Amino acid sequence: QVQLVESGGGLVQAGGSLRLSCAASGSFFRFNIMRWYRQAPGMQREWVALISSGGTTNYADSVKGRFIISRDNAKSTMYLQMNSLKAEDTAVYYCNTIVDGLSSWGKGTLVTVSS
Repeated sequence: QVQLVESGGGLVQAGGSLRLSCAASGSFFRFNIMRWYRQAPGMQREWVALISSGGTTNYADSVKGRFIISRDNAKSTMYLQMNSLKAEDTAVYYCNTIVDGLSSWGKGTLVTVSS
């Protein structure tokens, strides 16, 4: 069974930084592409970043140059380092992966950026 648990959210001032974590259970982690998504109030969920099993990364234009995605396969944990945060980064952040064709999500962690 796939379990994903996000942590690290909180309240931060604009220009500040936060690091999110996504702890995964199951043997799939080291083989899987892992993704971060976010959902702002009243908005649709949007993709933020992904990291392949080999460490290749890709970012949405809105966060490119400010966010860094990484992973530690030994700890089955993915991270999102968020720098130069803006008010528009306020959202619930979710981690996601697809295992055996099924998309799995964590419950999310709330990031609030005050301007």
